[in-house]
Amino acid sequence: MPATDLRYERVTQLVSDRTAELLAAPTLVVNPEGRVVASSRPEWCGLPLSALEALDGALPIPFRFGGQESRVLILPAEGEPLSPRLAHGVVELVLGQALVVDRLPQQQELKNTFIHDLLRGHIQDEETLLRQARILGMDLGPPRAVILIDASAYLLGPGQDPDRIQQRAQLVVGSVVNFFRLPNDTICAYIGEGEVAVLKASDTRNLSLWAEDGDAEAPTSSSWANLAALKRAGNALLAHLQTDLGTGLGMGIGRYHRGLDGLARSYQDARAALSLGSRLSGEHRAHTLDALGVAAFVGLADEPTKLGLALHLLSPLDHEPELLDTLDAFFAADCHPLAAARRLDLHRNTLNYRLDKITSLTGLNPRTFDQAVQIRLALLIRRLHG
Repeated sequence: MPATDLRYERVTQLVSDRTAELLAAPTLVVNPEGRVVASSRPEWCGLPLSALEALDGALPIPFRFGGQESRVLILPAEGEPLSPRLAHGVVELVLGQALVVDRLPQQQELKNTFIHDLLRGHIQDEETLLRQARILGMDLGPPRAVILIDASAYLLGPGQDPDRIQQRAQLVVGSVVNFFRLPNDTICAYIGEGEVAVLKASDTRNLSLWAEDGDAEAPTSSSWANLAALKRAGNALLAHLQTDLGTGLGMGIGRYHRGLDGLARSYQDARAALSLGSRLSGEHRAHTLDALGVAAFVGLADEPTKLGLALHLLSPLDHEPELLDTLDAFFAADCHPLAAARRLDLHRNTLNYRLDKITSLTGLNPRTFDQAVQIRLALLIRRLHG
């Protein structure tokens, strides 16, 4: 396909997507031959206009690009009338933005730089950031968590020149986008030093493919909400990438944090999990803070993160004061069941029942050394922070 045709398709798709977003209405772009070349509904692309039904009331907006007179057809949403003046203004605005983006010779590099600065905390006011993101074709509106891919062995091997690194980085990015399929679901960029960052939409709807009935529930506003489904998505992505690229990769999965500045916090979570997990549990795996065990409390320098982890691990016991008292007595008795039962004035079978319930609720067994230390540290951190 000639470069001019590719540019025409690229720009018209940008015009269609952005117009549909701003007017909350289905759109399609028709070329002079009457064929749909772009649409907010992918299934319409490539069809002759005559093959489409339910176009009654569509508002045609002509525009000229690439030496061709094309039309944007805007369908009124649920029968609501559209203002022709507003629609014309929106199409002109969007076409101008699309042409600016298309003229940028290093659009992907600008996108990579934008994501790099965002994740490193070089944040401006949110309105400016959102506007820049939209111009680059990124929607930062949905809640997102960061999945960090360590592709350094694939990207930065011996003899890799800058052009070759960028080409390979694009292969990684393309493989990620193909795995998740929906472009708006996933924002992906190479941010340097062998790292590829995935800003994955992490709300319940966008993680429904990886959710299971037995997932522990966390409040929707919690940083730990939907983490189990996010882990499954990350592990599935890692397996896909390693098969697709034929090489081993590492991964860190961050929590969701509110706001645009929360993306930098999610990135720090993912980077810390990847760094600690790779050294302690091995490379070529997906790592999260809550799966690092005692190492998370020892290896993390950030106190708020350690407190958040402690609260998360103990949250299943928030409404179980009897079980918290049992843990206090068990640790005070140096984890001796008989001595702990005497402290609590319980039969040993009752103590065992309570310890089993703690294991069932938290996933941590206070009878084993590492997990007992993890619970004990979580209790101490929570108390120290009130």
